[in-house]
Amino acid sequence: MGFNDTFRVGVHAIITDSERRVLTLKRTYGNQGWSLPGGAVDPGETIHQALLRECQEELGLEIQDPVLTGFYYHNRINAQVGIFRCSISGSQNIKLSEEHSEYKWVHLSELSEVQRVRAIDALDYDGKVISRAFD
Repeated sequence: MGFNDTFRVGVHAIITDSERRVLTLKRTYGNQGWSLPGGAVDPGETIHQALLRECQEELGLEIQDPVLTGFYYHNRINAQVGIFRCSISGSQNIKLSEEHSEYKWVHLSELSEVQRVRAIDALDYDGKVISRAFD
């Protein structure tokens, strides 16, 4: 890849509840599937700024304690995606944006293979950022 070639950069949050279930959101666009909170890094933003902005937009609340646990290359969409383990205050209510129609807390076994790998990496984070590639 040359200096002038382009690819996407995104960030997503792994947020769990007390039962280690992962927060997922149902999209109202594209394939209307389930995904993790987060999205694209805009020009001029840091990955942390993008994560905070995306979660504020999508969840209507502030995430806490974001820790970068992995960086993943997704060949199918030519994207680099940072995964952050985060938390939310139990006193905050989720208020979805128009981008999502519902949310749910799911067990790791209910996630797609790629989401499961990234979630396990985040939950088992030991201070070393993981790097993987997916087709």
